[in-house]
Amino acid sequence: MGLRTGDQYVEGLRRRKHVEVYVLGKLVEDVTTHPFLKPSVKAFKATFDAAFDEDTRALARVKSPFIGEEINRFVHIHQGPEDLVAKVKLLRKLSHKVGTCFQRCVGWDALNTMYIVTGKLAEREGKKVYFERFVEYLKYVQKNDLALAGAMTDVKGVRSLRPHEQPNKDAYVHVVEERGDGIVVRGAKANITGVAVVDEVVVMPTRAMTEKDAEYAVAFAIPLDTPGVKVVVGRQVNDLRRFEGEIDGLPYLFNHEGLVIFEDVFVPWERVFFYKEWKHSGELVEIFASFHRQGYAGCKSGLGDVIIGASFNLARQLGIADKPHVQEKLTEMVFLNETMYSAGLAASWEGRKLLKDGGWWVNPMFANITKHLVARFPYEIARLSHDIAGGIIATGPSEADLKNPDLRKLIEKYIQGVPEFTAEDRLRMVRLLENISLSAAYLVESVHGAGSPQAQRISIQRLYDLQKAEMIARRLAGMTNAQLDQKVEPHKPSDAER
Repeated sequence: MGLRTGDQYVEGLRRRKHVEVYVLGKLVEDVTTHPFLKPSVKAFKATFDAAFDEDTRALARVKSPFIGEEINRFVHIHQGPEDLVAKVKLLRKLSHKVGTCFQRCVGWDALNTMYIVTGKLAEREGKKVYFERFVEYLKYVQKNDLALAGAMTDVKGVRSLRPHEQPNKDAYVHVVEERGDGIVVRGAKANITGVAVVDEVVVMPTRAMTEKDAEYAVAFAIPLDTPGVKVVVGRQVNDLRRFEGEIDGLPYLFNHEGLVIFEDVFVPWERVFFYKEWKHSGELVEIFASFHRQGYAGCKSGLGDVIIGASFNLARQLGIADKPHVQEKLTEMVFLNETMYSAGLAASWEGRKLLKDGGWWVNPMFANITKHLVARFPYEIARLSHDIAGGIIATGPSEADLKNPDLRKLIEKYIQGVPEFTAEDRLRMVRLLENISLSAAYLVESVHGAGSPQAQRISIQRLYDLQKAEMIARRLAGMTNAQLDQKVEPHKPSDAER
């Protein structure tokens, strides 16, 4: 098939048989109709519709070298820097359509990570079985255009202890039994984006490991409706707005994260892509993290565009859009937004090939710089937007007040700004700005998604060659006659490149 429509994706969710998804303590019968998860389904659906919509079709479609068919880019293996750039551009464009996280990127980054890691094991150590299994799985995913979640973050228990040292042995997902036909796993993955509304989950280790942690060094893929898998959907800011009307409930699409619990789940060997390869766990994490950090340039700049547009509209509604201090704030927001985006494009254009046959990866330094900017700039963009919008963003009347016939005329009189816009216009834009600029998708995820800021700082420190920079300075100071090499940036090779 190769390509599914958004409606076919939704229908596929209805056919799942054993899925256990809990929201606010209750089992969900149908995620496609449940008020808490339906907005998340609609956001995920946009990634499928993108392959058919005229304004995104060219970015969202690409020919697969594995099945020889046109596929959705969200299940594509990058074939060069152009693909990495197209990824960032597609994410920015889709953010304009959904106003939230569309949740499919993590599974996409997981596919590309496992392609590289299994390919390296085959090329360098002759362990071809993992690569062969993964390529067959990849073909299955592409032929069926599956919705995937990527699951890396373990619950981790006592953070100062390694997996094998934990008092709770299940604090990291691990293998509890080896069988002739597969393995049995136990544990949980936390903060997994979009997991309740996917077809399958790709599970990966979350950190570098030692030989004693071998049972935790495992990567595999399973359908979400595999027996023993439970999803507990987490809370978000203003999440009960999803049960409310169309104004207070803006945007109409939301994302979600969940705790995925594996209670002695069986995984057949053909779906195990990495096992007891503890020496390469850190490398796997580095490859995935850099992919995901690069992608944030697209989705967060796209949401930034929405916030900038909403702020400008509210300034117009108040009659202050042409005032110098407002123009200065808007210009600063644009500068911050485009800086994040530019860094992601740099990480893409400076990508590198890690396998003899493809395996294109981002520039790890620039990817970490991208994410570190994302960890800071959205908070400043949000602050400036709130400055322009005014206190009404946190105190405005509700949609129910506006619909009350005894109050509507009064609200229309006292909430309206310039006559060009109605009071309802102002409330709609205020709610849009509030729900996006204060959301988990734009703020908290910007800090902790793809690793905390400290994780990026550690990577930046490892990748920058201080000794080489010092030699450049010593040479200019006349302290040495050492010759410079051809490399422009004083960067060290990453573990993945070594």
